[in-house]
Amino acid sequence: MDSLNIALVQTNPAWENPEANMKEISQLIGNYSIPTDLFILPEMFNTGFSMLPEKWAERMDEQTIQVLQQLSLKKNAAITGSLMIEDNGHFYNRLVWVEGGVLKCYYDKRHLFSLVGEDEHFTPGKKPLILEYKGWKIQPFICYDLRFPVWCRSTENVDLQIYVANWPEKRIHYWKALLQARAIENICYIAAVNRIGNDFWGNNHNGDSCLVTFNGDTAFLASNLQEIKSFTINKKDLAAFRERYPFDRDKDNFEIYE
Repeated sequence: MDSLNIALVQTNPAWENPEANMKEISQLIGNYSIPTDLFILPEMFNTGFSMLPEKWAERMDEQTIQVLQQLSLKKNAAITGSLMIEDNGHFYNRLVWVEGGVLKCYYDKRHLFSLVGEDEHFTPGKKPLILEYKGWKIQPFICYDLRFPVWCRSTENVDLQIYVANWPEKRIHYWKALLQARAIENICYIAAVNRIGNDFWGNNHNGDSCLVTFNGDTAFLASNLQEIKSFTINKKDLAAFRERYPFDRDKDNFEIYE
């Protein structure tokens, strides 16, 4: 597919209330009438940025994943976002990718937000994920990962990077600047989804979910609204830009070791 229709689902998660949040998400996505290939949800979309995985983490075959599977079938689209997952005795802030009613793959957050002790409750991911969807090469990340350019540096010429987040308003200028930087340095589209509203920690989130093009142009959602915003991205435009400005040919090759 030369074009990919992306829907950014900007929500205001009820604190530690998976049932209410999944009901809201089901209604938002279920009632959305614009043809969509990919729906993107925020970080910890079913709980908010809670540090109680012992209470709220689910397994990969439990209710939240099941709801996403049903929605992906209903909308004939892929759905992605992160939630707390328990796996083999460890807790992860895990982004899941669901399409066609099937959980296809996942990515575990690499950089845990030590400022609020996320590293004390969760296990960090060890490897990046690059997936193929409808002819697009896609690489997802979670929130704090955005601050670490080595981890986010694409060595495989991905077409689209995804960032899902709970990024507070008081540091939102970092969010905007870093998303543009990642798009420019990787010469790829960026689809980024942040939450809105206040959390348990007293942080306000004003959204600013956005699409950033491969040349750094940004389209933002209106702040403080729970809504879905759609964008269409085009691979021919990306290929033409890379051909005209082949900066990626001069990039450094490197590997990341544990």
